[in-house]
Amino acid sequence: MTRRRWIADEISGDRAALLGEHANHLVRVLRARLGQDFDIATGRAVRRGKITFIQDDRVEFELGEEVGAAGLAEITLLLAVFKFDRMEWAIEKCTELGVSKIAPVIARRTDAHLASAAAKRVERWQRIAREAAEQSRRATTPEIAAPTKIAKSLHLSGARRIVLAESERQTLSNVVNSLSSNASIAMAVGPEGGWTDDELKLFDEAGWISASLGNTILRAETAAIAATAIVAAALYSL
Repeated sequence: MTRRRWIADEISGDRAALLGEHANHLVRVLRARLGQDFDIATGRAVRRGKITFIQDDRVEFELGEEVGAAGLAEITLLLAVFKFDRMEWAIEKCTELGVSKIAPVIARRTDAHLASAAAKRVERWQRIAREAAEQSRRATTPEIAAPTKIAKSLHLSGARRIVLAESERQTLSNVVNSLSSNASIAMAVGPEGGWTDDELKLFDEAGWISASLGNTILRAETAAIAATAIVAAALYSL
């Protein structure tokens, strides 16, 4: 039977711990017991962990043998803020697919009340990403950055930076097929209604490549998930 995987909140040598609500879920919902074994992701590797201490808000593990590597392709997703329930769905699924960082941005067409409330949602987005990472047996949780204006987000690192644009004839699949096996990539997905012409000009001036997902017009959350799946499939198959 496959062991449940947890991403450690605290690591020191051959010891690790889960804290707060993270630990509470293991204690109260899963009825953790002393001596029970789990896989513990430490950021660098996945190791066998045996529970040595239990409290409601803290569970400690003694770390044993390495049982997996931590490596994933470096995929950064610049995600314009849109309706929170749909955005949470995108964060969850893109985490399962392997993104390493999600950078929420306030775009021209982001609804004003969503823009003003976005900063207060970061903690919730981080929790959703952590739970999705553990469920999909990842070794790391993607970073969820604080929301920023688009002009401050254009210089994300990445060997290839791609902005999704509905009118572009070049497809994302064609762009990523030219990547090397050690490439990193950053993608930008717009809000409901898409990027404005002025925003696309800013991307172009900053060196981003435009690409589309084909002729079909997708919702923002569907576009984010589909784009991540295309990029992950290309990078992992190299």
